[in-house]
Amino acid sequence: MAAKKPIAKSEVLIGTGRRKTAVARVWLKKEKGPFIVNDKPIEEYFSREAAKKTYEEPLRVVNRLGQFSGTIKLAGGGPSAQLGALVHGLTRALASYEPSFREILAKKKLLTRDSRMKERRKYGHAGKARKKKQSPKR
Repeated sequence: MAAKKPIAKSEVLIGTGRRKTAVARVWLKKEKGPFIVNDKPIEEYFSREAAKKTYEEPLRVVNRLGQFSGTIKLAGGGPSAQLGALVHGLTRALASYEPSFREILAKKKLLTRDSRMKERRKYGHAGKARKKKQSPKR
């Protein structure tokens, strides 16, 4: 087996982001190029215009839009949770790139992990977490 070539720390920036049950693993490179999400271009994976604004936000905040390329692996959750996880992972990778970015990104609350999760179902309730059973009238 061939020995793995060590990657210089400054070459690849790694960040892990989470939102609900979605997990995003982000590998950023300081080069102009595309973002690839689960072997698809990011524009194809997140096709809506609102999604584009959301995932570009961390790069726009630190004035580095178009200066990075990256590979992203997304797993779990739905489209919205995956987008949130992607932004969180991208932000963490950028924060590890330059210490001054950390403060800027923290002010915009992009480094904060959104801890809201689906509420568990309770027994004695009608299917959902807070839905009550219909009461008999007579």
